[in-house]
Amino acid sequence: MAKEKAKKKSVKERTIEAASRLFYEDGYNQTGINQIIEEASVAKASLYQHFRSKEDIAVAYLERRHENWMNALEEFTSKAEHSHEKITMCFDYLDNWLTSENFRGCGFQNIIADLPKDQLKIKEQVLSHKNSLRTWLRKSLSKESSLSINKTNDLADQVLVLMEGAIILSQIQNAAWPIHQAKSACEKLLS
Repeated sequence: MAKEKAKKKSVKERTIEAASRLFYEDGYNQTGINQIIEEASVAKASLYQHFRSKEDIAVAYLERRHENWMNALEEFTSKAEHSHEKITMCFDYLDNWLTSENFRGCGFQNIIADLPKDQLKIKEQVLSHKNSLRTWLRKSLSKESSLSINKTNDLADQVLVLMEGAIILSQIQNAAWPIHQAKSACEKLLS
């Protein structure tokens, strides 16, 4: 039944879903095209009609991950009444997300750490995601800030560093305490 349901999805969709699981759980370099083909239940020729390379599959994976992650963050923080509350809620979002993923970490951090130097499209996608988060933080803080644009941007960048550090350290420690400590540091920054 699950195989029948999976086959109703397009080759492209099944490929992205399979690659997403494999890249996130096993790593980009450790995942081969044949694994993706087998996991997605697609023919090699069909896969190559949609993707020219494993790098192109990874870009599609990261595009989807970016969209899902940013939408989930926005939804999670949407109930905040003030920008500072919205920013501190980001750490609650990280806690929920990373705990549910058994502290596997950020797919973007993981893939960039595992990336061969010639995979520039992937690097650009990772940078695009992190810059989108940076922009989101800056916009969120600027809504109520009495600070100058430069100081608001600096504050947003400091929060981004706290978030990114909390993500990687929680992965290393396999625990949520780095996220809690980062949230505490963020609250001090915002006060």
